[in-house]
Amino acid sequence: MRSLILMSLLSFLLIACGSEPETDREVLNTEIKPASNATTSHNRALSKQLPFHDETDFQLAKRGFIASIPGAQVNNAEGRQVYGLSQLQFLQGGFRDTVNPSLWRQAQLNALNNGLFKVVDGLYQVRSLDLANMTLVQGKKGWIIIDPLTSAETAAAALALANKALGERPVSAVIFTHSHADHFAGVAGVLSKEQLSSGSVDIIAPQGFSEEAISENVRSGNVMQRRALYQFGDLLPSSPEGFVSSGLGNRVSDGEHGIATPTVVISEAGAEMTVDGVEIIFINTPGAEAPTEMVFFFPQLKALCMSEIANHTLHNIYTLRGAKTRDAQAWSRYIEYAMEKFGDQTEVVLSSHHWPTWGKSEAMDYLAKQRDLYKYIHDQTLRLANHGYDMVEIAERLELPESLSQAWANRGYYGTVNVGAKAVYNRYLGYFDGNPANLHPVPQEEAAERYVEYMGGDEAIMLRARQDFARGNYRWVAMVLKHLVFAEPENKPARYLLADSLEQLGYQAESGIWRNFYLSGAKELRHGVQFREEVLPAEDIVARVPLQLLFDAMAVRLNGEKAADAEIRLNIDMIDTEQKYLVVVQNGVLHGYPGRHSDDPSAGLALSSTDLRLMFGGLVGAPTMIKEGRLKVSGNPLALIKFGRLFDKFDRNFNLVTP
Repeated sequence: MRSLILMSLLSFLLIACGSEPETDREVLNTEIKPASNATTSHNRALSKQLPFHDETDFQLAKRGFIASIPGAQVNNAEGRQVYGLSQLQFLQGGFRDTVNPSLWRQAQLNALNNGLFKVVDGLYQVRSLDLANMTLVQGKKGWIIIDPLTSAETAAAALALANKALGERPVSAVIFTHSHADHFAGVAGVLSKEQLSSGSVDIIAPQGFSEEAISENVRSGNVMQRRALYQFGDLLPSSPEGFVSSGLGNRVSDGEHGIATPTVVISEAGAEMTVDGVEIIFINTPGAEAPTEMVFFFPQLKALCMSEIANHTLHNIYTLRGAKTRDAQAWSRYIEYAMEKFGDQTEVVLSSHHWPTWGKSEAMDYLAKQRDLYKYIHDQTLRLANHGYDMVEIAERLELPESLSQAWANRGYYGTVNVGAKAVYNRYLGYFDGNPANLHPVPQEEAAERYVEYMGGDEAIMLRARQDFARGNYRWVAMVLKHLVFAEPENKPARYLLADSLEQLGYQAESGIWRNFYLSGAKELRHGVQFREEVLPAEDIVARVPLQLLFDAMAVRLNGEKAADAEIRLNIDMIDTEQKYLVVVQNGVLHGYPGRHSDDPSAGLALSSTDLRLMFGGLVGAPTMIKEGRLKVSGNPLALIKFGRLFDKFDRNFNLVTP
């Protein structure tokens, strides 16, 4: 990419002079650019402000290393790579000007320390073979597996690595720490289909796990998946000008995803139990990092597993892919409670991401700073809000005290103080800042046209934007050119200069996911949206969706305008469970009523509960089921056809940076 520096500089000079032919400008401006002088100065200045001389984390990340897989490469049965780190070997060297030096350091710690590690006798972790860690505890009979990763392939590879290095052992139990997919979706890689279907191996999870593990992606799944492509850098190549880290870990594996129903549920009050001869004390921590989560202590090992509420980064109080805002105050209190309950006994703290912290005083200092990190953002955001500052003003003003900001584990590699402050404000006060001018704003595309007109048109805007770009005012250039691009989406000079601005902001970002968002936006401005085929959920996942969640998801897909005058009542009989449901469409709204039937239905459906989920989940069509004898329809079959035509099909390739 360095060979493009001369071309990129020439392109910029020609644009500034306004003298190049249109075709040359388009070709040159679609290329990835090097770091500008402003970005280089920004990144090198930061390298002098943080304690880079402190090598402690590098020592901890390497401690206990046993073995790894070459290139950390994992393939599926067809030979396709579902995970690998060979493309990140450029991190072996010193930081590049196209990467924030603090993020470069975090990327090195994540990517260059992969494989199987001993934490203490009887407790091991496989790190950086997926986004999360898989932890293995040696029980009397076999392995207790904590968080079997995102894909069956990476989970199987992690277990095989441990068995090869430490001796073959069966899996005696599985623990899901919380309801995010990178901590449970690879379960089929450590348990067989027979074990999963029979429940012969205990799967332990916090109360509410099954519903929360599915529901987060049901109602808003399409938009969340689209934004997740930006957040995790799925659209970007691994390079110093592209993906380097998500901050929380490396890439997310791209293999077979699944889910399993817990056999043991830890109640809200927590629990103490012995699992395969290992004592475990569980504490439920719902509503902080995940809707349902738990941390736990191993008294025999003097090890405290903090799941994902303590990490070597500031975590997301609000996640950019989109999800419910998290409770920073509860988050801090859960860490405090774990410290009070287990602090005197703890010799090592480990988590579902990153590396452990050994030593009682070191572990408690780490947890104390994590505790105070979330509480500081929570309390100071509300203090400033009570002074009358709005959400954006607070986010711009709020800075951590040096005692917190100089701790590497508190740096914003994943979440940021800026977004965290906005999240706290939004949780308590909502998006409205109290200014009536912001009460009913003009929609973005219409507003963009008026902004462009008020600013004197595209030529005047581009003249000033180029001047500000040359001064390194990339945030402002991005804000202004967003309006021009939304008003004139085919204006290529505007698109390309906006892309260049986002790119420099990405190069400066300390947060891995901020970088990924900026660079993904730049790529799509230059080359358009890269079409991605729709990926339907696996049948075994759909078959486990609670019926009410399924009907909630259908209600979101119902086109209210098409359904405004529809009156449809479907009586549903599930032949395997003898349950019944009534589905009603009226007033442009869909309702699902368990245990009810209508005396005057439009049609009746008789099928298995699994087939009901597959049909309404879009995996198998009604005509196919009727032909195969899996679905029987009584009453007016046209009602079912009319019902099916009322629903939208979501496009997973919708625009984000253009209208």
